[in-house]
Amino acid sequence: MAVTLDVVEKQADLCLDAFHKQNLSKEALSKLCDLIHAMNPQKQDLLYIQAHDTNPKSQAMGMSMVVNGQFEEPPLDPQDWPYQSVLEAIDDGWRVISFPDLSLLMYEDNPLGLGCEFILEKIT
Repeated sequence: MAVTLDVVEKQADLCLDAFHKQNLSKEALSKLCDLIHAMNPQKQDLLYIQAHDTNPKSQAMGMSMVVNGQFEEPPLDPQDWPYQSVLEAIDDGWRVISFPDLSLLMYEDNPLGLGCEFILEKIT
């Protein structure tokens, strides 16, 4: 069931009425809070940054983003990317949720993947 503004306003009116009658309950306020949160669910945005090495200050070599459930192509010119390093993204509120897998870096002559890929998230 989608929560509409009418439903939230109705619960708010019930809470105000109960407040004026001095019988406002924790449950009524809790229900109001739940309805408000249901109207604006949080979403997870993801940022993938491939860097030269495992240092968060290292220059970004590649980048991709998922914002509001949609994949966003980064600008073609790396100078136009929103972040030039993982540290810049962290400074902008992104949280690292996955660090590079160091086992992929063990053999320089046989790379097995994107060993220096950081995955970051931002909850919106």
